[in-house]
Amino acid sequence: MADRAAVIDQGRRLAPRLRRELGVLPLAAIVFFNVSGGPYGIEDTVPTFGPGLTLLLLVLTPLLWSLPVSLAMSELASAMPDEGGYVTWTARAFGPFWGFQVGWWSWLDSFVDVAVYPTLFVAYLRYWYPTMPPLERWLLALAFIALLTTLNLLGVRPTGRVAVALSIAALAPVALLVVLGLPRVVAPPWTPFAVEGHTLVSGIGVGLAVMMWNYSGWDTPSTVLGETRAPQNSFRRALLLAVPLVAVANLLPVGIVLANGGTDWRTWTTGGLPTLAAHVGGAWLGHAMAAGAVLSSAGLFMALLLTNSRLPYVLARDGTLPRGLAAVHPRFGTPWAAVLVSAVAYAVCAMFSFKELIVLNIWLYSLPLLVELAAFLALRATAPTLPRPWRVPGGTLGALAVTIPPALFALGAMATAGWGNTLAGVAAALSGPLVWWLARRASFRR
Repeated sequence: MADRAAVIDQGRRLAPRLRRELGVLPLAAIVFFNVSGGPYGIEDTVPTFGPGLTLLLLVLTPLLWSLPVSLAMSELASAMPDEGGYVTWTARAFGPFWGFQVGWWSWLDSFVDVAVYPTLFVAYLRYWYPTMPPLERWLLALAFIALLTTLNLLGVRPTGRVAVALSIAALAPVALLVVLGLPRVVAPPWTPFAVEGHTLVSGIGVGLAVMMWNYSGWDTPSTVLGETRAPQNSFRRALLLAVPLVAVANLLPVGIVLANGGTDWRTWTTGGLPTLAAHVGGAWLGHAMAAGAVLSSAGLFMALLLTNSRLPYVLARDGTLPRGLAAVHPRFGTPWAAVLVSAVAYAVCAMFSFKELIVLNIWLYSLPLLVELAAFLALRATAPTLPRPWRVPGGTLGALAVTIPPALFALGAMATAGWGNTLAGVAAALSGPLVWWLARRASFRR
């Protein structure tokens, strides 16, 4: 028996391992794409809420949602800088059942979320080729998925470097819009404040829920902590770089276009930023903005494939999904099987429209986040001596300040989803306990 245990232990040491190759800047770029990717796609918030209320929400959301979640996740990352991030933290706080649930719910959510970006990539290309036939759109989407999947298979270092380059390319047109638009400001960007019929209180309540979704994902990059250099500090620094970057990249271009006049804010639509930029800086800026949107969609898919593919890897490593998903490439140090399975799932899902299933995004992101925030508080209470190289300041009050506001926003988004959407979300969530039960019967640990 001792000889058999020694052989197993030696096999584990000789097995291919993940590589710690992500630095602070590449990780910050991956965070940027996991959360935002730039202002592309937020245009329709202006006619929905009104110019002034939209700008107010763009200021409040990073303060009341982004920063608190980032600080809570930073403390957990400093205490347990392990691959899988929030899956590991939740399992430590509440046991393997709940660790599996947050991992499964998040992976399931990614089928709806990540699959959007190949379609979005092709949609932005239609700015130059509006008559693109369906077959060409489908082939371009497949090529998009294949290229970025291959990059993910080659390792976190090249993926991180490309994420930095894509983030610069996506933000450069936004910066040009701000610089060119500043001298042309002709009116206050916050008037009128709200759409007629919206009160301040009701508008903020609904608007924060919408903005919360657009700013979600601060916990997601924790899944690659095992591939990050000095993760105890790098994760926090990457988040604190990304929070102001995301806030400014959304607030300034919207404010500048509103202050320049020349466009009717009531007609703004999702994907309309290139046209709005052309009104400010000319046709060339519109083309640059469309190119930025195309590259942003590439960065979004690439970064989200990176972070979400680690979920099946970690669950398989822990014995709750088939062991084959825990395979690591001997040359590149990547969980290649988990990456490929995730990419195939996204390719299949990209063939369908998921607008009517957006509830899965709301429910299956909010559910694990609520559990993660509860794990943060639970570990503060049950493991006070757990080494925390960095912790949220302020003691108990500080811990409550970074958990209560985002928890209330998450609960509010779920509560206002409507009965039909709520039932669909609950049904999807219940798949987690079912898969857990099936996995236990299948005995993947053997």
